[in-house]
Amino acid sequence: DNSSACFALGSLELELRHAEAADKALREYLQRAEAAPADAEGNKLEARQQAWLMLAQAAEMRGDVKAAEAWLLKVDSPQRLLEAQYRRASLLGRQGKLAEARKIIQALPETSPEEQRAKLMAESQLLRELREWQAAHDVLKLANEKFSDDPDLIYEQSMMAEKLGQLDAMETLLRRVIELKPEHHHAYNALGYSLAERNVRLQEARELIAKALSYAPAEPFIVDSMGWVEYRLGNKPEALRLLRQAYGSRPDAEIAAHLGEVLW
Repeated sequence: DNSSACFALGSLELELRHAEAADKALREYLQRAEAAPADAEGNKLEARQQAWLMLAQAAEMRGDVKAAEAWLLKVDSPQRLLEAQYRRASLLGRQGKLAEARKIIQALPETSPEEQRAKLMAESQLLRELREWQAAHDVLKLANEKFSDDPDLIYEQSMMAEKLGQLDAMETLLRRVIELKPEHHHAYNALGYSLAERNVRLQEARELIAKALSYAPAEPFIVDSMGWVEYRLGNKPEALRLLRQAYGSRPDAEIAAHLGEVLW
C-alpha cells in the first residue's frame, strides 16, 4: 500500500519511455494516494499535480493527444500552470492549430513582471519548437522592448536573427549580451561558431571560442566549436582530437557530423 513506490516506479518507467507501464504505475499511485491519510496534504497535492503531468507525457508517447490534454487540464497549481498550459499549447501547435496554441499562453495570468516575462519566453519557445522563426523573433523583440538590457532575452533574439539570416543583427545582439554579461559563455561561443561556420575572421572566432571555454571548459558543444574552427584553420589533427573529445562527452548529431567531415 506504499503510494510513493508507485510514484517512483511510474517516474522510472516514463524515463525509460515505457508509456503503458508508466501509465499503470501512476494511475495506481493516484488511487493509493486518495486512500492514504491526509497527512502532509500539501506534499500530497504537489505529487498529484506532478503525476497528472507525467500521465500526460505517457499519453503523448502513446500518441493519445486527447488523453494528454485531459490530464493537463487537471493541473491547477499556480506553480505548475505555465508548464501545463505550455504543453497544451505545444500539443495544439503540432496539430497545426498555431493561433489557438498561442492564445492559451497569452491568456495566462500576469500579476508581476516575472510572470509577463515568463509568458513571452514560453510563447517564443513554442514558436521556435514549431520552426516559426519570424514569429518567435517578433515575440522576443517585444520582450526586449518591455525588459531592456536582459542578456538572456537578447541572446534568444540573436538566435532567431541567425535563423532568419540576419547575421549582422545577430552579431550586434551577441556583442550586447557580452557587454551586459561578460561571463555569458554561450554568447562568445555562438558568435565564434557563426564566424567559423561562414569561414570568415577565423582568428577572431578562435579567440571568442577560447573565451567561452575559459568559462565552461568541459562543455561539449563549445569544445566542438573549437574543433570546427581548428578544422577551418587547417589544423586537422587538433580538430580531430577536440571533436573526438566532444563526441565522447556528448554523442550529438551535429558533433558527429563535424567529426565525420574531419575524418573524411
